[in-house]
Amino acid sequence: MDDLQENINNPADVGRFLAGVGALIWDSLNDSYLVLKRAGSKDFAPGAWECVTGRVDQGESFEAALHREVDEELGIAVIPQFIIGTTHFYRGKQDPQNELLGIVYCCVPEDILTARNMIRLSQEHDECRWVTVEEAKALLNSGNNTELWLQNVIERAEIIRQYMPFGLLATHLWQGFELDS
Repeated sequence: MDDLQENINNPADVGRFLAGVGALIWDSLNDSYLVLKRAGSKDFAPGAWECVTGRVDQGESFEAALHREVDEELGIAVIPQFIIGTTHFYRGKQDPQNELLGIVYCCVPEDILTARNMIRLSQEHDECRWVTVEEAKALLNSGNNTELWLQNVIERAEIIRQYMPFGLLATHLWQGFELDS
């Protein structure tokens, strides 16, 4: 039996995993997405391009974590437009303490006119760029799993944006996503 299966079968490890959020930020005026280059000092995927990502803290909702992470990493406020999808991966070795389940939102800056000038990167990132879909395809071609994931996130956001009815988008903006708030 491999280590992962052995850990999964250990009753003490059942139900142990981390929750996370991702925020792909879209500039509707310039039809571009914000991508962030992970700091070279990071222990996981240093130098890879990603969107805002982070863990959900104990007692925190997904939306509260989303807003906190965007503020911590960029210093701006966003409005979630829709859910791009969910994610499941291991941050390092495949064992329960590294397992992460997440939800990825597409967001727009609250103040789209000044967002580009207001971004202040945290120590988690060395660089940021606003890229079109075509520029993202050219930038995210390293074969790195984190960048392949981001490319998939951007492509899916584009498809959802194309087919999402205005009424559904308005409902998300008006009601948010949390069912218990």
